[in-house]
Amino acid sequence: MAGNALANYVQVYAMLPLDIITVDNTFEKEDETRAQLKKLTAAGVDGVMIDVWWGLVEGKEPGVYDWSAYKQVFKLVQEAGLKLQAIMSCHQCGGNVGDVVNIPIPQWVRDVGEDNPDIFYTNREGVRNIEYLTLGVDDQPLFHGRTAIQLYADYMKSFRENMADFLDAGVIVDIEVGLGPAGEMRYPSYPQSQGWVYPGIGEFICYDKYLKADFKAAATAAGHPASMNFTCAEMRDNEQSSEAKSAPEELVQQVLSAGWREGLNLACENALSRYDATAYNTILRNARPQGINRNGAPEHKLYGFTYLRVSDELFEGENYTTFKTFVRRMHANLDYNPKVDPVAPLKRSKPEIPIEEILAVAQPRLEPFPFEKNTDLPV
Repeated sequence: MAGNALANYVQVYAMLPLDIITVDNTFEKEDETRAQLKKLTAAGVDGVMIDVWWGLVEGKEPGVYDWSAYKQVFKLVQEAGLKLQAIMSCHQCGGNVGDVVNIPIPQWVRDVGEDNPDIFYTNREGVRNIEYLTLGVDDQPLFHGRTAIQLYADYMKSFRENMADFLDAGVIVDIEVGLGPAGEMRYPSYPQSQGWVYPGIGEFICYDKYLKADFKAAATAAGHPASMNFTCAEMRDNEQSSEAKSAPEELVQQVLSAGWREGLNLACENALSRYDATAYNTILRNARPQGINRNGAPEHKLYGFTYLRVSDELFEGENYTTFKTFVRRMHANLDYNPKVDPVAPLKRSKPEIPIEEILAVAQPRLEPFPFEKNTDLPV
């Protein structure tokens, strides 16, 4: 029975605070972080997630990387016996929901934008957004002889070289690559810092000279095992304002179902900080849409879930008690198991798939798989 129950286990990670590393690229919260990690371990979580900010590590000058602060944090995570998901965050922190600190992209990159503002996403009115470099400069050697892709590649190569000990030890189990504003593969279509208000619509931000000259879909590379991570797993339709006509439950179900049909590993996270049983139960329902399978693996199950975010409020009284119960429910009422989903070694990517081939096999919209109205393991 234990083996069958283990097949229902969903890993739980918690996002570390955005300001765990200061804007000066130093780690000054060692005692506080150690205490938080101890509580997370006691709650039974599998690991933590951390943003690794490009703007901090390569912030002073091109090609000079300072990983010392992150190494200190990673060491604490290792000592706590937790796994680590590292986000390669090449975007700005600041100006979006939940941003409690301002970490811009490197100053020397922004200096290039002073003379050539088209390196940034631009809307129809010519307003620039400096959260992230436009896709139009991916192949433009504008940054001291390097293209944007080379900037990101060099940054990640340096991470791999400097964090080899943590990779080899199995501490770092996931590397998530940010692909745009807020780390998401999208345009900066709804920036709060530039006047957008929920539930206003967004827009295509593709009017810099590079995208106007070369607006084409990106080819997708295939090969090594990868996971897709989707947001708003905690939201219910009846919690949204009626004028928004928002349906987050159907959105999550549609995206997860499409991914499962394609055989993808799917993970989720919550969009907003929540500490209540209603939100946790919604996440549990999405984690195992048809509930626990007493005879083995569920037909559909999340690969993992990352909780947003570690804070003092999370560890207060009833909030912490409820969180611990939630983690255990995600683990199918089992104790923490470090070997539930061993990490496969990364393999070299296969050749790029032309976008024309992807579109040729794209399926029409399909109905989502059945989701139970409520979870069978409520908090």
